[in-house]
Amino acid sequence: MTIQSGNSVMETGHLPDLVCFSHLRWNFVFQRPQHLLSRFARERRVFFFEEPIYDRKQPRLHVTRSPEGVWVAVPHLPEGLDEQQAMAMQRALLDEMLVRHDVKRYVSWYYTPMALPFTRHLEPLAEAYDCMDELSAFRGAPPALLHREAELLERANVVFTGGQSLYEAKRDRHHSVHAFPSSVDVAHFATARRQLQEPADQGFIPHPRLGFFGVVDERMDLGLLEAVADARPDWQLIIIGPVVKIDPASLPRRPNLHFLGGKLYTELPAYLSGWDVALLPFARNESTRFISPTKTPEYLAAGKPVVSTSIRDVVRPYGEQGLVRIADTPEDFVRACEAAMTEDRTTWLPRVDAHLATMSWDTTWARMKSLLDAAAMQREDERVTALPIKASEDSATL
Repeated sequence: MTIQSGNSVMETGHLPDLVCFSHLRWNFVFQRPQHLLSRFARERRVFFFEEPIYDRKQPRLHVTRSPEGVWVAVPHLPEGLDEQQAMAMQRALLDEMLVRHDVKRYVSWYYTPMALPFTRHLEPLAEAYDCMDELSAFRGAPPALLHREAELLERANVVFTGGQSLYEAKRDRHHSVHAFPSSVDVAHFATARRQLQEPADQGFIPHPRLGFFGVVDERMDLGLLEAVADARPDWQLIIIGPVVKIDPASLPRRPNLHFLGGKLYTELPAYLSGWDVALLPFARNESTRFISPTKTPEYLAAGKPVVSTSIRDVVRPYGEQGLVRIADTPEDFVRACEAAMTEDRTTWLPRVDAHLATMSWDTTWARMKSLLDAAAMQREDERVTALPIKASEDSATL
């Protein structure tokens, strides 16, 4: 087994390193993990261990450093392995990485409980579970996921949830559960409030434009999109994001429906700037029951009126505070979009800004960091205190 690394010489700071285990790719969509771990990387080493890619004859771990300073580790494994073999190889690659990079004092940060079989042997200062979604409700979820999540909840020192609904579902399952709904980089998206240069693939599309960015998967209500496009052929619906877990052939095709594919996080304000309304056309099913869409505050930071289906963490608080319009049927959704295009934003925008001022990623990260560091410090103190006791017991047996 080999580890290929862009640079194996790194300085160790006084803070413990952070080793993250994720079901998401670092370079997929810039979302919650990227926002949080990029901030951790400003003060300590962060290793982001991804799920394997099966494309090799011999196992290999490819380690590179992202522009945000995060060390991204991607296991490449042989095809045809059973689960036990795959876990054994990932464990060996992980252990070799920790030795190669002299990772001794660290905390473990989980996005996926499915990493437990190759990480149970680790001895971190603390373990955190950032439960950003109810993964068991997603299409293709492994049967073992619920069992392993229960184990992770037993092991974790602290649990974070990606929204209020998830918090309510998990709070009775752990002694230290904390709700951290989606936050926002206001300065980044506020640039969309002025006229920015149109991206080439959007500039030719006429107004009015109604847009969505995010992952296009089973959570999107494609029937609703199709119905809105049919009801108002003069409206242009722009959909930005990668298509995953669904057949691209299943996407509705209309002259006024534009699927532009995935874009970089840095490009999103330029697209938003040219929209008249921002959309959250989520289906109401098990996979959306607990979601807290990061794009809700991002749309609002861009100064765009938002229309959403009745996702609980959008209704509370955005719908209840009159910051987002809520509609489910095609007829109601169209009426909500019509109202959004004509509303007076002079009183709405100040209320939006007042709400967003309470939910920056910097603030969220600082609070999560405080809880994690406190757990790590407590665990380290307990270990130091226990050392003399163990030495005494060993002496007595001699």
